[in-house]
Amino acid sequence: MPDADGATAEIEEVQAWAAGLDGLHAQIGGRFVRAEPRRRVLAYLRGLLGNIGRKNGWQLAEHAGERTPDGMQRLLATAGWDPDLVRDDLRGYVVEQLGDPGAVLVVDETGFLKKGTTSVGVQRQYSGTAGKVDNCQLGVFLAYASAKGRAFIDRELYLPKAWTDDRVRCRAARVPEQVGFQTKPQLARVMLQRALDAGVPASWVTADEVYGQDPTLRGWLEDRGMAHVLAIKSSELLAVGDGPAKLSAAELAAAVPAEHWVGASAGHGAKGRRLYDWTRIQLTPPAVSGWQRWLLVRRSRRDGELAYYACFAPASTSLVGLVRVAGSRWAIEDGFQQAKNEVGLDHYEVRRWPGWYRHITLALLAHAFLVVTRTTATMSKGAKGDAAA
Repeated sequence: MPDADGATAEIEEVQAWAAGLDGLHAQIGGRFVRAEPRRRVLAYLRGLLGNIGRKNGWQLAEHAGERTPDGMQRLLATAGWDPDLVRDDLRGYVVEQLGDPGAVLVVDETGFLKKGTTSVGVQRQYSGTAGKVDNCQLGVFLAYASAKGRAFIDRELYLPKAWTDDRVRCRAARVPEQVGFQTKPQLARVMLQRALDAGVPASWVTADEVYGQDPTLRGWLEDRGMAHVLAIKSSELLAVGDGPAKLSAAELAAAVPAEHWVGASAGHGAKGRRLYDWTRIQLTPPAVSGWQRWLLVRRSRRDGELAYYACFAPASTSLVGLVRVAGSRWAIEDGFQQAKNEVGLDHYEVRRWPGWYRHITLALLAHAFLVVTRTTATMSKGAKGDAAA
């Protein structure tokens, strides 16, 4: 049984949690003109954050003390509010709480396994979540990773060509008429542009091969002056020196002398520090002075497997600096797991475009609240420990 001091601390923690959620609700409250959806969105967030097994309409309604899921379903389907405006509030909240000029913007996708053919964007496609081709939806996400914490700030649903070429099917799923086919790198650029245009403080962008293989995205980031470490395939051709000839990433790595490999940690994982051997090769420099392009190569100490990254950064950037950014990409994978396990990111049962964006946005908001609350609690305990010492 907890002592009086422990019980008091628990009560204070619960009160602080409730006050924090009320404050977050107040920040987004203006997006809901009518009182009924404004009240219900707070109940929805409480449900997503609550100890509920499956966070679907029925269980969220029961958690809120409602007899039917009608109200929760209406909040996602027809209530008058714009999830893109709430997304802007989400981004502002994350920046306010976790903002850091040295932060990394991380792009990645995740799959949502679905049955049938009517859920918007669903088709048989490769899902990293399942590790195979399966019937699913794919969402492309933008996360914000700083020394203070990591949370999502944007999201887009990937619509395959089989969908965008079938306007009747799109209309049935309430996809806006202006929405056409966009590749995943194009969706990433849309979200990155929104973040940068909004003044999100960040110094780096990182993403996996799906995005790093796109030369248009890499060129756009260079034009924006955004340093980046983007994964690429071993076959990617890269320019070295002044001539027109290009060599593959694998060929460049094979020519590196043994003494040019350096051991470094890419950050902490579930099993401790992620130690690898690394090297970098200078590529043809960009036209803008003070910047440099490199090929960064990671070698597994266990089996010698290589991974490759196209880099663009200030010329003064160290190898360890590039490694740090490369390692930060794993933050988004942890974020997906947390958001799915703890706030029901993938628990939705909506089939149409508006419902997907509304649920996903609110789930990301709930996840950001968890991240901020835990970060604040950790800092508070650290401060108290320092004071006691």
